[in-house]
Amino acid sequence: MDQPEPLSKGSNKKGVFLSPWEKAFDRVLTPFEEFIHRQTTSSLLLMGTAVVALVLANGPFSSAYAHFMHTSISLSVGNWSLEMSLHHWINDGLMAMFFFVVGLELKREILVGELADLRNAALPIGAAIGGMVVPALIYFLINPHGDAARGWGIPMATDIAFAIGALALLASRVPKALITFLVALAIVDDLGAVVVIAVFYTETIALGPLAVAAGLFALLIALNLGGIRRVLPYFIVSLIFWYAVMLSGVHATLAGVLGALCVPAIPKYNPERFSTQVKFLMTRFDANHESGQSIMTNDQLRAVVRSLENGVHSVQAPLQRLEHAWHMPVAYIVIPVFALANAGIPLEFASLGETLSHPTFIGVSLGLILGKFIGITGVSWLMLKLGIAVLPKDTRFTQIAGVSLLAGIGFTMSIFVAQLGFGEREDLLLIAKTAILLASFVAGLAGVLWLYLVSKVPDVDETAKEQQTGV
Repeated sequence: MDQPEPLSKGSNKKGVFLSPWEKAFDRVLTPFEEFIHRQTTSSLLLMGTAVVALVLANGPFSSAYAHFMHTSISLSVGNWSLEMSLHHWINDGLMAMFFFVVGLELKREILVGELADLRNAALPIGAAIGGMVVPALIYFLINPHGDAARGWGIPMATDIAFAIGALALLASRVPKALITFLVALAIVDDLGAVVVIAVFYTETIALGPLAVAAGLFALLIALNLGGIRRVLPYFIVSLIFWYAVMLSGVHATLAGVLGALCVPAIPKYNPERFSTQVKFLMTRFDANHESGQSIMTNDQLRAVVRSLENGVHSVQAPLQRLEHAWHMPVAYIVIPVFALANAGIPLEFASLGETLSHPTFIGVSLGLILGKFIGITGVSWLMLKLGIAVLPKDTRFTQIAGVSLLAGIGFTMSIFVAQLGFGEREDLLLIAKTAILLASFVAGLAGVLWLYLVSKVPDVDETAKEQQTGV
């Protein structure tokens, strides 16, 4: 029943075989596959799940939604058990996968991306630092004392999915280098958020588990230096490493970043070696191929194909393979699930005025909207004036200012930091989440409108002048 059949006569793809229902499924799946590969898909999905969470938290299912998120889930093997609520499994477990991908992206950018060239990297690095320091200062000036002061790290973060998705809407109007600049800035921003979480949002340290975690991290480094390129050993050690980090008191998501930094970035074969091997194997393949014979009955052909498969893996760095494999699950499953679990904010319209005037709300809002704009734009202007950095190719300074507004979209990372800072103060957490949602919406809308206006009619002469003067 599942034997392949040749393509219909109307097809021009000779030598391609389709199963009986394959063409029908292709017609259904192809548009969806094209859709999910668009740059805006992740942000649209994230926005959709955030809306669903808000509806669930404020509708007739609000009690069921809250009860479901606090459902206890445990893993047990013999006398060992690990028990957390569903909400904690998502924030401490699934988000470790998100930070793992962040670590992979960071390492790639440092080795071969925009951050590899110091002159090109200077502007996004400096802009990211300004975009973290100024929002934190603004928040702290408004909330210098009490429990609310713990929220200073909330407006430092940028949500890369939302920010890139918003900029992608203007892809035909803005230079590609501007998107690359925002990606580099957001990755440095994520690194800063990881450092802040590890250093400032860790309350107690258990030295025993921390020592075990340090030993496991050393083992991951040893695997890298020993030339181990198979993924399974890194997965097993990283899983135990995550558990040890969690027991130590340091937030478990840090294990994701550190584990990713240990993944090898050097392939076994260089392109020349791979090309020679492929040509040799294809010669063997053609010599052993008999017309009309299935590969299932030809051991020689199957051996050659397996060798080709091994070669394809060996010419790609494990870092490259893992980033490709994990990007889609994290972007389209992990982050939306996080939004579904954390964006459900009960809205009390009767007390909305009190919420909007609360210092925590004002600090988060001004930090994300005004702080990001002042920090990124101001540091960028200063670095360009001093000749420390250069504008990305074909980019205007006014477009950098527009990107600084988009960087005020702090959804995922800001909510994550808010959970850490206000885990024991539910009232402040709700106020902070409300501020994050509203400020992110305002920052995103303002950034898109700004870039739409300044990029509508590019002035070639003015752009050239800005490239030279940095103003």
